[in-house]
Amino acid sequence: MQRTCATCACGKVTVELDGAHIYCAACHCDDCQAAARALDALPAPVSTTDAFGGTHYVLHRKDRYDVTTGSGLLKPFRLRQDSPTRRMVASCCNSPMFLAFDNAQHWISVYRARIASAPALRSRIAMRFATCTPGPDDVPAYKSFPIALVGKLLLSRATMLLGR
Repeated sequence: MQRTCATCACGKVTVELDGAHIYCAACHCDDCQAAARALDALPAPVSTTDAFGGTHYVLHRKDRYDVTTGSGLLKPFRLRQDSPTRRMVASCCNSPMFLAFDNAQHWISVYRARIASAPALRSRIAMRFATCTPGPDDVPAYKSFPIALVGKLLLSRATMLLGR
């Protein structure tokens, strides 16, 4: 089985990801943009957005990740107290590591910059919130979620339910 590691900037926190990734996308939603502004304001910030304001994530099954070193250094960052999302930040160097969901979502969204051999970006999502538009040579961009992403998420959920 394929194994990938995500590490914080100083190397004290490591997350191991087993199996293939689900999808790699740049999210431009208003929550990701607000979180990026807040996280970029931390001391010794590790920038979370690209030139177009998108936050790059690698989606991975929730049952196939493990914080192998530095779990005590991970601190949740929430935009709002009642938010169903937690951006987990390595407090040792303020590196955003992954976004986890408190609801029934079956995946985590790992910050792509934390993975040394990250997969290629496949698309840009939630472009209706974008502050600027990439050029024609960029990956496909969608106002919400492309069918390919939805299909990959459904397939990963089905294989998870089947125990594979």
